[in-house]
Amino acid sequence: MKIEGNYTLTAPPDRVYDLLQDPEVLARCIPGCQSLEKIGPDEYDMKMKMVLAAVSGSFAGKVKLTDHQPPAAFRLNVDGSGKIGWVKGGGVLTLSESTTVHYEGEVQIGGTIASVGQRLIDTTAKMLIKRFFSKFAKEAANDKEAATDDGGAATSDEATE
Repeated sequence: MKIEGNYTLTAPPDRVYDLLQDPEVLARCIPGCQSLEKIGPDEYDMKMKMVLAAVSGSFAGKVKLTDHQPPAAFRLNVDGSGKIGWVKGGGVLTLSESTTVHYEGEVQIGGTIASVGQRLIDTTAKMLIKRFFSKFAKEAANDKEAATDDGGAATSDEATE
């Protein structure tokens, strides 16, 4: 499954880049994330709970950040599994000078979670990404360097499938 979209934030690009590298911020923003613990340079163990229609369960896996080009871009790779299936994916996040975050990547899923249907998976992926950026915008706004009158709201361009 291909995921792609844009989110515009009100914080400066260098601050957004730094926050996107911060495991504590990411753990608070990733929907269902129960823990994100550093295990090496730019590598983390992650535990999260996922609910998709009547299917729910916990996942454990790894998150790795690579190809750093501060403050313009980096690559995010995820690999995880649980009783209800597995997920593997990667993508590039690119920040523009106007602090629009463009994300583009591929995700593969398997097991019971894949049986709920592609349309529901696509819709859920878009919802999770929207929730992530909504929480992330609040995190950026809570930082004194990034505080704005509009509360740091994120705006999104509709993600494509």
